[in-house]
Amino acid sequence: MAYIDGFVAAVPAANKDAYCRHVAEAAPLFKELGVTRVVENWGDEVPDGKVTDFKGAVKAEPGEVVVFSWMEYPSKAARDAATQKMMTDPRMKEVGAKMPFDGKRMIYAGFDVLLDEGSRGKPGYVDATLIPVPAAGKEAMRAWALKMAALFKEYGATRIIDGWGDDVPDGKVTDFKRAVKAKADETVLYGWVEWASKEARDKAWAKMTADPRMQPGHERPPFDGQRMIYGGFAPILDL
Repeated sequence: MAYIDGFVAAVPAANKDAYCRHVAEAAPLFKELGVTRVVENWGDEVPDGKVTDFKGAVKAEPGEVVVFSWMEYPSKAARDAATQKMMTDPRMKEVGAKMPFDGKRMIYAGFDVLLDEGSRGKPGYVDATLIPVPAAGKEAMRAWALKMAALFKEYGATRIIDGWGDDVPDGKVTDFKRAVKAKADETVLYGWVEWASKEARDKAWAKMTADPRMQPGHERPPFDGQRMIYGGFAPILDL
């Protein structure tokens, strides 16, 4: 079973080039230590929410852009082994010392892959979500996610991933649980939809919003939608 490490951070817009250089230099090191894929996405359409949103998740300040990133592993065991290597590799300290953003506000966690539908390729655009889900409702969430994945694929999505919160640590400043105001009996779902391009995504959403299957009340989701976080991101690295 595949495994994902998910990250969300706030990066000064003026530091975009520096951030791109930073992740391009760090990604080969992650690959060397066992990561199979590293993807970085720059915030493009990141709306304000009434209850939760991506900006609030990382306490983004004026002039900062939200970045949504992930690393893929073939298994949790491979991820744990890579993490141990990272903790002892002196090069990782150099990577941490050069971060062109406030690492204290970055949120990260490990996720079991609950659903992986579609083909693997380099996306042209990514729709990302964070969702608070009842810890006891894993199978109900899987069933709902499968229905939604089929709908997204029908409208042109190339890949749909949902990761079930497995190793979700508490943070001193920010964390995934606080991002979605998770309750004691909830965990976090970290997911995304890949599209061939932003144009393909925009055309698909224009059609999906008119689809009766997407209308409120058609089918009640197994989570509190008011605390769901979503946004659109443009890939800047896929290695």
